[in-house]
Amino acid sequence: MILEGLVTTLSPEGELNIAPMGPKIPADLSMATFVLRPYRTSTTYRNLKAGGAGVFHVTDDVRLLARTAIGAPLDPPPATLPARAVAGRVLADACRYYEFRPIVVDDIDERTTVLVETVAEGRIRDFLGFNRARHAVVEAAILATRTAFLPLAEILDEFQKLSILVDKTGGPAEHEAFDLLHEHVRRSARPPLESRASIP
Repeated sequence: MILEGLVTTLSPEGELNIAPMGPKIPADLSMATFVLRPYRTSTTYRNLKAGGAGVFHVTDDVRLLARTAIGAPLDPPPATLPARAVAGRVLADACRYYEFRPIVVDDIDERTTVLVETVAEGRIRDFLGFNRARHAVVEAAILATRTAFLPLAEILDEFQKLSILVDKTGGPAEHEAFDLLHEHVRRSARPPLESRASIP
C-alpha cells in the first residue's frame, strides 16, 4: 500500500527540506518499517545519505503538500518541533509522524529504494480526512511533478476532470492548492511532442 505524506530531512548544515512522498507500507499497516523511493537527484536522498534520518508525516494540509510538490516558496515556513529520537524536525501541524532511520539503501538505479525503520512515533491531532477535493489536489500534485515527461495536453485534460471535484466539494484551502498547481503546470509543462518536433 502507498501512503501519501510529507518527509522532512536535514542537510549536514541543518537546513530543513520538506518533500511529498508516498512510501510503501506493510500490509498490516504497522509502520514499523516502510520503503521510500527518492530519486538520487533529490534533496531527500542526499540528506538521508548524509544524515541517516528523517521524519514521515501523515497530514491533511493540502496547501503544504501542493507547495512542496512543485518547490513553491514556503513563506512563512511551517512550524516545526524537534524530533525525539533522530536529528530531524516534526511538522507541528501534522496528524501523525514517524521518525525513522534507513536500514538498507539500494541506490543502483536512478530511483532509489530505501528501507527504513521507525524509531519513534507520535500523534499531534486527529486526521480530519480527505474529501473528494483533497484527493483531487493530491492527484493534481502528482501530475504537476510529471511535467518533464508527460505531454501538456494530457496533464491539462486530467486537471480539467479534477477541477470538477474541487469546485463541487472543496473549500478555500483546496481551491488555493489546486489553483497553485494548475498555474505551475501552465507555466512549466513542456509542449506536446508534435509541437517540439517542429523546433530545429
